[in-house]
Amino acid sequence: MAAERRMRMTSGRGCVTVFLAVLCTFSAGTCDEQVPLMLWTSEGSSLPSQAVPAAGHIVGISQLSSYLETALGSAPRNVLLFLQDKMSIEDFTMYGGAFGNKQDSAFPNLEEALLSSPSPLVLPAVAWPASSAVIGQLQDQLDTSPLFMEPETLSQLRLNTSTPALLVFRLPYSTGSDLMSAKEVLNGNDEVIGQVMSIMKSQSVPYTAIYTALRPSREVSSSLDMKASVGGGRSLLQYGDRKRERDRQRERERGENQVKEKTGVYPPVEFKEGGAGCIMLWAENLTVSVLRGGRWERHDLTSLTFGEGVTPRLQGSLCNQSHSSLVLNYENILGHRSFKLVFAMSQRHYKVSARRWFTLDAVEIEYDGQKATFNGSRNVYAPAEYSYRCQSVTNFRYPVLVPRTSKDPANQWRVSFTDFQIQGFNVAGGEFSYASDCAGFFSPGIWMGLLTSLLMLLVLTYGLHMIMQLHTMDRFDDPKGPAISVPQTD
Repeated sequence: MAAERRMRMTSGRGCVTVFLAVLCTFSAGTCDEQVPLMLWTSEGSSLPSQAVPAAGHIVGISQLSSYLETALGSAPRNVLLFLQDKMSIEDFTMYGGAFGNKQDSAFPNLEEALLSSPSPLVLPAVAWPASSAVIGQLQDQLDTSPLFMEPETLSQLRLNTSTPALLVFRLPYSTGSDLMSAKEVLNGNDEVIGQVMSIMKSQSVPYTAIYTALRPSREVSSSLDMKASVGGGRSLLQYGDRKRERDRQRERERGENQVKEKTGVYPPVEFKEGGAGCIMLWAENLTVSVLRGGRWERHDLTSLTFGEGVTPRLQGSLCNQSHSSLVLNYENILGHRSFKLVFAMSQRHYKVSARRWFTLDAVEIEYDGQKATFNGSRNVYAPAEYSYRCQSVTNFRYPVLVPRTSKDPANQWRVSFTDFQIQGFNVAGGEFSYASDCAGFFSPGIWMGLLTSLLMLLVLTYGLHMIMQLHTMDRFDDPKGPAISVPQTD
């Protein structure tokens, strides 16, 4: 057993050494738009073997989703996501003891986790739009909502292996004039990682952990300033300033173009009647799922509905002054040859508000002669001249859409629209009108603050009222005169 343990530790150290060597290799190039991502499991759990990307390859959104889907296929479904505000490869080369100075490393707990994991996955260069969307990808693959946690609250939570959980731990990042400030913050984040893993180990719950960031911590301008400061004369400095400004402009334009390409910005679906647009629909993600054999089979309709060169079939759509219907026609979806997604809307005048409102009356799924109907009129509505927008429109997680009846086939279906926006009337110029967002103005926190302030105001008012009721004496003792006598009888 001792020999086996030594071999395992030796191979683990070799893995960490290779990881740090890869980080050093990448740090020589441009790393301003990528962040690293590390994935490991608890002891006793392993990940399926996956091909590590070649040196210089940048992992995009779709490839990262494939990595996560493959890993979570056999790994524990209790996922710990350590999401740092900013992080770059240079943070590991500067503060990770990559040059043999291990006692000065800011990541001892992270290195120990990679050593103890049977098969860690290290992606040195992940495009930051992909890493910033990792919460949404994990949420879709685990089919559960994220819980933003602190180590103190985690110790009070009881997890089990039968129900998946997505626990998100937000970690800060700071870069000040003192180089030690960033190292101290990273060291504190590493202590949080170690504390969380200790709690999970004490509860004997297997887990999958992911460590990444929302944005890179190293900016392009820092490297350009270093290059420009090498010049010696006045003309060289002026030339360096102009060159630096041009380089910054090119980097900004290139970054904006790459972000647009990576985030998949595409035009909305528009239905026109008589050459004029009357219905518009847009969603970042459009997904349907059906329950078969006790498990949900999922299909993503986004690439078939939106994107460059995609022309959705809108046969059956209609619109007039009072009713409109957008019909998206598909084929061979989840085993059904004929598949339609229908958005039925109407508008009418309401006397109480003295204006016209439109509602999404129903979202229908028509498949091979059957129909599943979700009612949306209670939650999806907006003024007739506005559009409606909501970050999440689903029927299963914080449901906005509900099955029409308890026996409707809609109970066997799930629909999920992310960053959803729709307008069924008064479309002009091929653009959405002002959006009426589903998020309410008064959140629970605001209500609690208002009620607490009102209670304190009532207490203050009562205290002032009692003080105003106090009366001073109308007679006082004169020390030089006779004492005041108070008669004891009437």
